Amino acid sequence: MMRISKTAFFIFILLTFIWGTSFILIKKSLLVFSPVQIGSLRILITFITLLPFSFKYMKRIKMKDWIIIAISGLIGSFFPAYLFAFAQEGINSSTAGILNSLTPLFALLIGVLFFQFQAKWWNYLGIIITFIGTYGLLTISGGQEFSFNFKYSLYILIAALGYGTQVNIIKYILHHIPSFTILVAQYFIIGGLAAIVLFVFTDFSQMISFKPDFLMGMFYVSILAIVATAFALVLFYRLIKLVDPVFSSSVTYFIPAIAVLWGIFDGESVSFSFFLWVTTILLGVFFVNSKNLWFLKTKK
Repeated sequence: MMRISKTAFFIFILLTFIWGTSFILIKKSLLVFSPVQIGSLRILITFITLLPFSFKYMKRIKMKDWIIIAISGLIGSFFPAYLFAFAQEGINSSTAGILNSLTPLFALLIGVLFFQFQAKWWNYLGIIITFIGTYGLLTISGGQEFSFNFKYSLYILIAALGYGTQVNIIKYILHHIPSFTILVAQYFIIGGLAAIVLFVFTDFSQMISFKPDFLMGMFYVSILAIVATAFALVLFYRLIKLVDPVFSSSVTYFIPAIAVLWGIFDGESVSFSFFLWVTTILLGVFFVNSKNLWFLKTKK
């Protein structure tokens, strides 16, 4: 059995709390900024945070890899930043946190369909269970009708698909480049795009002032970018170095719990059926993300 160091366990707990809190930060940011502004600010501030490391790491990247890194950054970092903000205009932060846990499912599907990943039978069972749980959750999320919720929940499903695709690109195509180098390079690319979107296509420049709501909005977005994106990704890559991928990816199972707790604290209603569908989703994600099932093993 793998032994987990105190450092790895501490990083695991810290990541669970940080990423679980990101959804309530988006919700609070929406009180001041538009989804496009939130997505742009999140990317731009993350880029500025990582900028001191950029030139040191990027000089190691070969020209042929830049296009793949750009595609990976757009699919897994640029568009999801906007999609999550748009989604939380129509669904609560608790639901957003739950749907985010579908990332391993999409990572498995993309791996099987395009990268010749060999899945086990219980992985496919997990896909079925997860889809059942997701359908159930969408029918009751936010207290609205299914047709209404699906419009906004679809944004997160697309973002999760982007995350799952990015994981496979990094694992199978960019595996020869250190993870932190990829992180720095992709934000160097998408940071400039986010700046153009923010200052050219929104009224952010006119909003800059010392009004309390503007400063509070900037506070929420800055925490989202610096702590929940840049700092959290650095921690996650450190965790991957300390433990195996199975343990590190299991952060996904606990993030929804923190998201739901923040939602309850902020006044979001949570019914028994909500917990029922959440449990179904997490059970499915467990099967999807499992390489082996310990309870199926027999002693020799």
